[in-house]
Amino acid sequence: MNYSVIFYVIGLLLQFTAGFMMIPELVGNIYHEKNAAYFLVVAAASLLIGTLLRLKKPKDKKMHAKEGMIIVALGWLVLSLVGAFPFFLSGEIKSYTDAVFETASGFTTTGASILKNVEAMSHCMLFWRSFTHWLGGMGVLVFILAITPSGADSMYLMKAESPGPSVDKLVPRVRTTAFYLYAIYFAMTAVEVIILICGSMSVFDAFCISFGTAGTGGFSTRASGIADYNVFCQTVITVFMMLFGMNFKLYFLLVCRKFKDAFKIEEIRWYLGIYFGAVAIIVLSIINDVGSFGKSLSHASFQAASIMTTTGFATTDFNLWGTLPQAILVMLMFIGACAGSTGGGFKVSRIMIYFKEVKNEVSYLIHPRSVKRVTMDGKAVPDTTLRTANAFIAAYFLIFATSFLIVCVDGFDFTSSFTSIAATINNIGPGLGTVGPYGGYSAFSIPSKWVFVFDMIAGRLEIFPMLILFTPSTWRRK
Repeated sequence: MNYSVIFYVIGLLLQFTAGFMMIPELVGNIYHEKNAAYFLVVAAASLLIGTLLRLKKPKDKKMHAKEGMIIVALGWLVLSLVGAFPFFLSGEIKSYTDAVFETASGFTTTGASILKNVEAMSHCMLFWRSFTHWLGGMGVLVFILAITPSGADSMYLMKAESPGPSVDKLVPRVRTTAFYLYAIYFAMTAVEVIILICGSMSVFDAFCISFGTAGTGGFSTRASGIADYNVFCQTVITVFMMLFGMNFKLYFLLVCRKFKDAFKIEEIRWYLGIYFGAVAIIVLSIINDVGSFGKSLSHASFQAASIMTTTGFATTDFNLWGTLPQAILVMLMFIGACAGSTGGGFKVSRIMIYFKEVKNEVSYLIHPRSVKRVTMDGKAVPDTTLRTANAFIAAYFLIFATSFLIVCVDGFDFTSSFTSIAATINNIGPGLGTVGPYGGYSAFSIPSKWVFVFDMIAGRLEIFPMLILFTPSTWRRK
């Protein structure tokens, strides 16, 4: 275990966290808010600790897969613990556990909240809350890959932090890949901000909502979510949620004018097919209750996009919908967005792999001598990817079941307890029942909230980095 490189990168992360906090501090100064000073205090402490961790440069800068996963898992825990202090010290969130919950929900782009009156918060705190979505969407460590101790080994950080079964370098150098990803991410966010402002949304709200859309997070500046904004803004948000839920490899290929390769991505076709199929079923299910086709289509398309991309915004209380549309939304919770996007869930690529494996197994039972491989985009899926995908689903349901049993001790109804785990481990935010779109997580006990924090980070990091971090043998010296 290369401890020196781990501490060195964590120190770098803390230094960047201090820099990130200067932005909400500036927002607070613009609105003349005294609570902005707490960002300076936390930033100074973060900068000091980060600098101390980086005083001694590691002699061996090699970073292997294990170190990469530990750095990412430990880094996201540190982000959640440190990022919570402005909320807690300012008194805008009274409990440190609640502050960590809110911050972890932000960085992991979950959007689950313990706040009962979000509109009572200061602008600087609301901005920081939404800004964590944007930082966590593409990955904080991906953002600082350019100056990690060893550029050649940085691929392990990208693999551990980027959502999806596998991560490939778009260009030969990881540093350049990270640059392209964030350039696309930044440009798409900027375009959404501009369009929302043109749609009569305030500048402050446009930035906060765009941060939530880009990171597929779901924190809003209003208790009503997105319901109070006009239909134009709701439509724009729907489109951008779907765009940010797509594999960013698509945008890279389009920018490089490799249109033929871009339209060969099979996962995108599945993603859009599942989405439009879900919207059609929901529209037919709620049209009689809503009263018009236009409203039904608007609500169905928005909520299906919000849940499938694991954004968590809401324009209506889908707790009031019938059993079938609610069942469709729960299924979308598990399916999730594309690999290589900012969304959570199983990822459409894994659903494709599982479907094709089942299909091949049935074919093998009928024709025992046949030999078939699971393919994606016309290429055979490597055995290592298949093995990892199968291990993922086993680990996923093990954590899900354990978390569910712990949360059930709180005594909430089955629907609330079940969907609270589904919503946190899949990084969605709202569930059904108590944790519906206009509910929250404040009533859960402290142990349950820490379970949610673990699930949110584990779900965002594809389970295994967190399992490695909490495995005792990881830390034993040979």
